[in-house]
Amino acid sequence: MANVVVVGAQWGDEGKGKIVDWLSERADVIARFQGGHNAGHTLVIDGEVYKLHALPSGVVRGGKLSVIGNGVVLDPWHLMKEIATVQAQGVDITPETLMIAENTPLILPFHGELDRAREEAASKGTKIGTTGRGIGPAYEDKVGRRSVRVADLADPATLEARVDRALQHHDPLRRGLNVDPIDRDALIAQLREIAPQILPFSAPVWKVLNEKRKAGKRILFEGAQGALLDIDFGTYPFVTSSNVIAGQAATGVGIGPGGIDYVLGIVKAYTTRVGEGPFPTELLNADGTPDADGARLGERGHEFGTTTGRQRRCGWFDAALVRQTCATSGVKGICLTKLDVLDGFETLKICTGYDLDGTRLDYLPTASDQQARCTPIYEEMPGWSESTEGARSWAELPANAIKYVRRVEELIDCPVALLSTSPEREDTILVTDPFAD
Repeated sequence: MANVVVVGAQWGDEGKGKIVDWLSERADVIARFQGGHNAGHTLVIDGEVYKLHALPSGVVRGGKLSVIGNGVVLDPWHLMKEIATVQAQGVDITPETLMIAENTPLILPFHGELDRAREEAASKGTKIGTTGRGIGPAYEDKVGRRSVRVADLADPATLEARVDRALQHHDPLRRGLNVDPIDRDALIAQLREIAPQILPFSAPVWKVLNEKRKAGKRILFEGAQGALLDIDFGTYPFVTSSNVIAGQAATGVGIGPGGIDYVLGIVKAYTTRVGEGPFPTELLNADGTPDADGARLGERGHEFGTTTGRQRRCGWFDAALVRQTCATSGVKGICLTKLDVLDGFETLKICTGYDLDGTRLDYLPTASDQQARCTPIYEEMPGWSESTEGARSWAELPANAIKYVRRVEELIDCPVALLSTSPEREDTILVTDPFAD
């Protein structure tokens, strides 16, 4: 039985939540392996809408074990609020259905304060466009070996020592940003108060998952954001603070690379991104506002962030970028989402590469200045007037929609395994079953 990693193959917001939910029905364990609550998944199940940020998508499926791995940075207060919200929608969440790795680093209140203070102090053109929720500073503390981790909540002496080490670093930073020092005693009191709510979920996730794997259980690995926001392979510095690509799934839960059998890349039938950074195929007027096609994609696709509510920037499908992310994540098949948003366009464009100062490239270069000078090279295809919304078989798709999908496969050098035609989980066309690989 295959274990499957699901990754976003663009800048996030590709529709991973629905696909993870669709796959989770046949998985035994759903494990979140990176990111924080700066990303969101929207699930629509029997008309009920669930908006998840820290919780794995599998929590809405009864009888499944959901896991928050050590590759995640976790805001414990946000998590408890999210659990309460989902429970109010009728979902049962207990230590039997949700497990948090003992070595998961915590996002503390001062991480968000630092995140926001830095963005406010950044000069024009240097803002990253973060959500201000403290994810980046929390990852910095992890690498700097000054994190408070879930296991530390169980021992008062260890907790105080961890907090003191963190404050030795953060208070001088805050002074430089004209922010008041951290109230040590109040912070420790907050942590002691939340500890009894978090600790029942704590467990040696690496051990449990390796035992599940040996027992032949199916594990579904779920990431946040998209591969183009990866700290190493994304459009740096306009990226997230963790590795997003599929290799992180092994590190982010402690299962080892041999535990990954199939990588499914989630790809939107056009391109969007939130926040700052390069976007070669973005559809803009001369004044920087969305042009008619860009506005149409945004309106039809309801392109607003689940977490922030920010309007997403929209553009044509960029095959060069997706081909690149399929390579860095070892994607075996993609799920193409939101095909229905393209219904009614007379002509569609696909970016096949870039022109950089007169030289043609089939990938996006690493250097920021070169990225800024890249202009897309387009291939045009005829659109279709018929509706693809809700289609559940190839026979229900217009001929030109099928041609578009097939051309995408050719250009990204990766087959389509699934096709999503609406937010409803059943509106999915299965080509290749990732779990049967």
